[in-house]
Amino acid sequence: MTGSRDWIEKLGLLPHPEGGFYREVYRSTGSIPGHALPKRFGRQSRSFGTSIYFMLTDDGVSRFHRINQDEIWNHHHGAGLHIHVIEPGGSYTRHALGTGPGETPQLTVPAGCYFGAEVSGKGSFSLVGCTCCPGFSFDDLHMPSRDEMLGFFPHLSDVITRLTPDPEMST
Repeated sequence: MTGSRDWIEKLGLLPHPEGGFYREVYRSTGSIPGHALPKRFGRQSRSFGTSIYFMLTDDGVSRFHRINQDEIWNHHHGAGLHIHVIEPGGSYTRHALGTGPGETPQLTVPAGCYFGAEVSGKGSFSLVGCTCCPGFSFDDLHMPSRDEMLGFFPHLSDVITRLTPDPEMST
């Protein structure tokens, strides 16, 4: 396989609401009852864990979003990714995920942080795996608008503008 389209076809990836392509490949059969989870989960039960394939191409981004659980990213194939993480207090870090110089093949994004990603090279793509414990539910996904993000973190306008949808384009 050589290109992103080959991988998308082979793995049966679908468009993800945050950008890129994905397919859930694991969801544990066991679950944690809602009353045993922190309130941020809305007292709904969650699987012990979930895992997806996730692909980004250089013509798109993973938009800034936040989830209720830690998310572990593992690089599988292709170019590296820049994962942009904003902690609740406004501290910003750009991480390099991949197998090249200065990159790490695994990264954990802590629960409650805003994060997004983009491929680090032109004309390329990145195939990664993302694992959540407790398991991910789309009820956990919060994708703020560009204006919301700029209101929270005005000092990060460059990266926020790159990793949030253009308000003029979303109608």
